[in-house]
Amino acid sequence: MKKTLIAATAFASLMGTSAMSETIGVSMALFDDNFLTVLRNGMIEQAGSMEGVEIQVEDAQNDVAKQLDQINNFVASGVDAIIVNPVDTSATEAMTAAAEAAGVPLVYVNRQPINVDTLPDNQAFVASNEVESGTLETIQVCDQLKSEGKDSARIYIMMGELSNQAAVQRTADIHDVIAAGKCAVEIEIIDEQTANWSRDEAQDLMTNWLSAGEPFDALIANNDEMALGAIQAMKAAGIAMDAVVVGGIDATQDALAAMAAGDLDVTVFQDAAGQGAGALDAALKLSKGEDVDQKVYIPFQLVTPDNMADYTSKN
Repeated sequence: MKKTLIAATAFASLMGTSAMSETIGVSMALFDDNFLTVLRNGMIEQAGSMEGVEIQVEDAQNDVAKQLDQINNFVASGVDAIIVNPVDTSATEAMTAAAEAAGVPLVYVNRQPINVDTLPDNQAFVASNEVESGTLETIQVCDQLKSEGKDSARIYIMMGELSNQAAVQRTADIHDVIAAGKCAVEIEIIDEQTANWSRDEAQDLMTNWLSAGEPFDALIANNDEMALGAIQAMKAAGIAMDAVVVGGIDATQDALAAMAAGDLDVTVFQDAAGQGAGALDAALKLSKGEDVDQKVYIPFQLVTPDNMADYTSKN
């Protein structure tokens, strides 16, 4: 088993497995999430185009215990491999152990498990490198503020679920860019709180921030859903969206529509379909005993109004 990190943008080898007869169990953290819906549908569409490949997709409904039960049920039903989008990335050791004990290959997708560096030989992780995501977002927000003639700025930060590695890393990226002097303006962080990846929670959080009356110049959110919720709150409060810089991550279709409307300034494309295809490819290969890189990284890409047209059909 190779343990090298690779960057991948396509998985042409996926179609080469079409003659197999395989059943893959898939446990998603949550169906009711725009990005994860694209990822899930990407796997379903890929499997549907392949002869002899069936996937069984379950919704863990953001419940760690429910997700572990799903994995145990997949094992008991005799699936050839399992794909997991973890509810809680700090609670993946039990999932790894259950699959390893049964000898069933397991692939984590999108959210990095806590035990990623000690995965068994028949397990892998497919995602994008989160060090890139928040870094690209933050530097672009800083550049946008500078282009508007600012030398300093006051910002809010919205974090995803604190139990999720992506939220932790994306928030760390913001602080690292500022600490390393990579921001084009001097930044003061007014507050940072979690809105749990949720548009509704983000709208409530931004409404609370606005009620405090603090002047601010930008919002950096860990994902597009939270950025969109914050935008809704700001517009409801009568704030002109050209007066504040807003950044998100994922480049969802809703986010791109907000960018086209002049509401969202920055997002970062995370290839949901590519991650889904990569996870399915890895699961099928592992089920055949083939060699798979244990970390497959699909690059993030910066999206601004200048290039957003290139991404309107991707997520």
